[in-house]
Amino acid sequence: MTSSGPDAPTTSPGTVVWCDIARDVVEVVGADAATYLHSQVSNDLRPLQVGQSCWAFLLQPTGKVDVLLRVWRTADDRFVLDTDAGFGEVLVARVNRFKIRVKAEVAPLPWRCIAVRSTDGAPVTGIDGLAAWGGGVDLLGADVEPPAGIAPGSVEQLLAARIEAGWPAMGTEIEPGETIPAETGVTSTAVSFTKGCYPGQELVERMDSRGSIAPRLLQVVDVAAGTAAGDPLLRDGESIGTVTSVAGGRALAYVKRSALQA
Repeated sequence: MTSSGPDAPTTSPGTVVWCDIARDVVEVVGADAATYLHSQVSNDLRPLQVGQSCWAFLLQPTGKVDVLLRVWRTADDRFVLDTDAGFGEVLVARVNRFKIRVKAEVAPLPWRCIAVRSTDGAPVTGIDGLAAWGGGVDLLGADVEPPAGIAPGSVEQLLAARIEAGWPAMGTEIEPGETIPAETGVTSTAVSFTKGCYPGQELVERMDSRGSIAPRLLQVVDVAAGTAAGDPLLRDGESIGTVTSVAGGRALAYVKRSALQA
């Protein structure tokens, strides 16, 4: 990760920067890899061509989230899955949970991930990589290198970009076994409502078909200086939610449904 300091490159609004991002990466390969993964994740993998990727959830049968992940098809019978660092074991355990008489092997990969983002949230173009949150690009592989001509950024810039994109992270906005997809604000990206059955589908489909709103929803909010993750989000002295991630005066927070409807 690039350090800040007097010798670090400076950036201005609209600058494209790169930054190492910690991801746990897993390979699933075998004759049944495509059909098995399609039966497990919340998104539709059937249209996914070699070289393409999509976001998805792996859910518990109750509909609670185990992992938010990216699925990248690298060959007809080979997929690379990646999720936030620290949750690779959860990912592997969940993939293996229902893998009975399935011809597919699951193994971790010691790969590097480089995030390329615009500091003003504009889409990143001209760089060949995986589509990522915030209109960015991720370079994922065993020997990937930063793109030529792009300045290094910082962890703080990456966090600020994630907050502005409203993108949830495992361990902060998503707690395995506790969070439901409808709370996260990314069901339009990570869920297919036409793909057919997968574990946990019932809760997702029921809330969608009934037009139900989750008891809390992830929102991008303004906060006062000194606000930290875990602090209550206040309105007129009353707590209306909980802050989960903070960068300067902007934050992600889970806000009570009643406060959004007020």
